[in-house]
Amino acid sequence: MSPTMPWMPWTLGPADWQRLSADFANKMASLPRALEVARRVRVGATPSETTYRVDKLRLLRYTTDVEQRYKTPLLFVFALVNRPYILDLRPGKSVVSHFVNRGFDTYNLDWGVPSDGDRFLDMEDYIERYLDDVVDRVRDQTGCEKINILGYCMGGTMSATYTALHPDKVRNLILLAAPVDWSNRENLLAKWTDASVFDVDKLIAVYGNAPPQLLQGSFLMLKPVSTMLEKYFSFYENLEDEKFLEDFFAMETWLNDNIPVAGEMFRQFVKHCMQENRLIEGGLRIGDRTVNLRDITCPILNLTAAQDHLVPCGQSLPFNDAVGSKDRKSITFPAGHIGMAVGSKANRELWPKVCDWLAERSDETT
Repeated sequence: MSPTMPWMPWTLGPADWQRLSADFANKMASLPRALEVARRVRVGATPSETTYRVDKLRLLRYTTDVEQRYKTPLLFVFALVNRPYILDLRPGKSVVSHFVNRGFDTYNLDWGVPSDGDRFLDMEDYIERYLDDVVDRVRDQTGCEKINILGYCMGGTMSATYTALHPDKVRNLILLAAPVDWSNRENLLAKWTDASVFDVDKLIAVYGNAPPQLLQGSFLMLKPVSTMLEKYFSFYENLEDEKFLEDFFAMETWLNDNIPVAGEMFRQFVKHCMQENRLIEGGLRIGDRTVNLRDITCPILNLTAAQDHLVPCGQSLPFNDAVGSKDRKSITFPAGHIGMAVGSKANRELWPKVCDWLAERSDETT
């Protein structure tokens, strides 16, 4: 009898209880081995080296014996609310490895962990200072005038904003589950962050930075049954499956590796993007410049997740109609927000196609 099957204790007979007791004893006998798996699991599948540091930020360049086939480099830009190694979690669950193995010179931006002293860093600091600095470093290290950028979640929003401000530096732009249009307020996260119920000014005034506990708790409560109940039933049922345990503990490592978000950056993003929807409507200002998505003219690939509970497809798909690009494509894949990066089906079916798309639009080495 599986613990995930619907049953009530009072419906069980003596034989059922005996089977459950025996199953529980067997599972508990496997627990020490499971804990040993947890201790040895490592995250990050692809070797890398740090090629640049500034403040908390690190620029990682992936090292490989695979011959480089494309001169145009690729930079991954992840969100500020979690760590970027979700893009390179484990062998077989690594977006990074697809591009490295196809011969792309591949970089990843690690924003680092903001301290209390970083509470006043804002969108201009992150986009016009940090991200622009990193793009220039990649350009200098590779000798390319333009680079490819893949932005994931909030990192995709920031990448789109950056590309609109610096179209001369971006060859191709790939967005992965990236919100750009918050006009539809029906999803749960939009309701929770609506200005009528969420005073982001007061939150940041009290805490300085956006607390990681608040962010993590909010994400968990979006799907409480699956994130706080069902996964532990799966863990129990698979205590004897070493491959399952390795993947489980790697994912748990990332899920619980929470970091704060710099206060002013969080305040501006929530207020100007999520609450006032300025990005898609043309009123978002970064420093003294107004962001106009029509200024984006490079090829666009917009990837959305059909089962995304965090960034519904409707928050991402309007991007393609808002830009000035003639070469624009969208792919909606049957996965969730995180499954787009670590799901077996996405790694098997989606990412080879994305590599093909980018290869056709990148300069080959001579």
